Amino acid sequence: MSHRLRYRQVHLDFHTSPDIPDIGEAFDAEHWQRTLRDARVDSITCFATCHHGHAYYDTRVGQRHPHLRFDLLRRQFDASKAIGVNVPIYLTAGINDWAAAQHPEWREIDHTGKHTGWAASRLDPGYKKMCFNTPYLDLLCEQIEEVTTLFPDHDGIFLDIIMQGPCCCDACLRGMHETSLDPADEADRHRYALRVLDTYFERTTAAVRAHRPDAPVFHNSSHVTPGQRGILKHFSHLELESLPTGGWGYDHFPFSARYATNLPHDVLGMTGKFHNTWGEFGGFKHPNALRYECAAMLAHGTKCSVGDQLHPNGKLDGSTYQLLGRAYAEVEAKEPYCDDARNMADIGLLSAAAFEEMLFGHGQGHPADTGASRLMLEAHFLFDVLDAEMDFSNYRLLILPDTIPVDDALFAKLAAYLDRGGRLLLTGVSSLNETATASRFDLGAALHGFSEFEPDYAVFRDGLRPDFTDSPHVMYRRSVRLEPTAGESLGDVYDPYFNRTYRHYSSHQHTPPRPEPSGFATGVRHGPITYLAHPLFTLYAAYGSVAYKQILTRSIRLALGAPPTLETDLPSNARVTLTHQPDRRRFVLHLLYANQLRRGDDVPHPGSSNRPTYPLEVVEDLTPLHDVRVTLRGLEGTGWTLDAPFADAAPALTAQDDTLRIRVPRFAGHELLTLTPNA
Repeated sequence: MSHRLRYRQVHLDFHTSPDIPDIGEAFDAEHWQRTLRDARVDSITCFATCHHGHAYYDTRVGQRHPHLRFDLLRRQFDASKAIGVNVPIYLTAGINDWAAAQHPEWREIDHTGKHTGWAASRLDPGYKKMCFNTPYLDLLCEQIEEVTTLFPDHDGIFLDIIMQGPCCCDACLRGMHETSLDPADEADRHRYALRVLDTYFERTTAAVRAHRPDAPVFHNSSHVTPGQRGILKHFSHLELESLPTGGWGYDHFPFSARYATNLPHDVLGMTGKFHNTWGEFGGFKHPNALRYECAAMLAHGTKCSVGDQLHPNGKLDGSTYQLLGRAYAEVEAKEPYCDDARNMADIGLLSAAAFEEMLFGHGQGHPADTGASRLMLEAHFLFDVLDAEMDFSNYRLLILPDTIPVDDALFAKLAAYLDRGGRLLLTGVSSLNETATASRFDLGAALHGFSEFEPDYAVFRDGLRPDFTDSPHVMYRRSVRLEPTAGESLGDVYDPYFNRTYRHYSSHQHTPPRPEPSGFATGVRHGPITYLAHPLFTLYAAYGSVAYKQILTRSIRLALGAPPTLETDLPSNARVTLTHQPDRRRFVLHLLYANQLRRGDDVPHPGSSNRPTYPLEVVEDLTPLHDVRVTLRGLEGTGWTLDAPFADAAPALTAQDDTLRIRVPRFAGHELLTLTPNA
């Protein structure tokens, strides 16, 4: 069931301590409406219950906040609806302090006997994690049904903190014994947690739709993990929580979006107005950061949501909504260029995370995915992120980064893809057996297992090696011993003299390479398949070496076999996407650039109850780029018209055969260009 989202949403947190007085007393419907209108907000998620466990409406199931004297949610809801603003309703799910105080036996407990969540110790300030295998789930479903009955014209139910750890509370221990699972076995605890989550999804979704079968619902765990398709039947849409300064960074969202927009759901991107992360009062990111982040959501095919936190007095903060209004004015103007736009992609990147079983909400990304996505963004390749169930047929190249196992079903699908003219790039142990002595594909090489050395060194052949060195380059992860037979070698591996141990070591880090090559190759190309013997995407995620970037970029170009659809001279920290609006017969080119600076650090503050500090990426300046060149190839159509509805300076277009060359004199932050064929 798909739900059509609006473009300009606010997610209005309201986690409010029972020790704060006068809750909502400054709420004024006219001020609320004026603030939302001026900020161009068209949807606002308001709270029925919060992590402290209190309700902000007239409840018979839970407990209203002790210092709230009226139905705040009803006032917010009615004021918003009166001006045409949608109101999804938020309920806390995975954590609930009020319920934990009433029933401590409902809390989640790990196998060591400790409580999980923000507050493992009784002296820790923070929320209490609940177990969905206890009567707490009954309470939650009652609250959901109560809210959906009182607010039947809501615009969605947002359920938060949907995580179930391998719990060992009394209820879970009983459940494991009754289903012949061993609580002492980590794998069995994991299996049982998955069953508990399945029950959660079934019951809460049914509660949302008990009186309205078409009711939208979203279960939030901050991350949509590729491959977890079994739960998607319980979602009406997807929301991608990704606050760049909240620990996610600026490269997390594009990866999530490139996957989620290939699913049959409308997708909402989510950032925050905060300088760092959720729960920050009085913290504001620079207006340019919010403008850039909203533009990035549009460019990657999602709607926009910005997180805010309402003051306990119930009054929206003027500075926040002035900040938001600048960004949302631009979003509003650009919406027609984003409706029903599909991403154009040469390359399908199979997600490593999609092939690893994990609990929903546990795991914020795989290093191979991080490295691959970062590389594709920086090298300006057009790509999608895929799982094994998606359609491969539209991609010129599929990349299987570092750790992808290939079972019989995936092998058959990939073999059919190759038969239709597709190409593969494999790295690390992707497609290999457990001993790295065989691949599911004919690599044109003999495999001799894993190298005994870590690290080793590589000299790639001309055309693949980095610009700035011909010497053996250190490769910090173990390689596969590869001996080309029918395939074309991509370079030589050099072994160190020995591994670093207490018995023998050399210098500060690792042992230097022997002067002669080992006899094994760095990679091989055989027909439509290119294979690299090191886990280079994981290496790039871990070390960020420019040499790794150049090797991977050139290897991808080699594997593609022909020039990509898009090439540009944008700097590596700029971003580019190309979308297609078939109903409007046009292509939309998005160029993004912001100067991202590393600010903040891990600075100890003994005795403080503040959250620990950490390095974060901050956008302050939208520095203009000048004379940007973009080349596009192979787009269907002739006689092109270029339009730049928001440009400071008119771009130029030249067309020859199937090649379009665009020159953008200047842009700052986000440039949106349309290309329309005359025939």
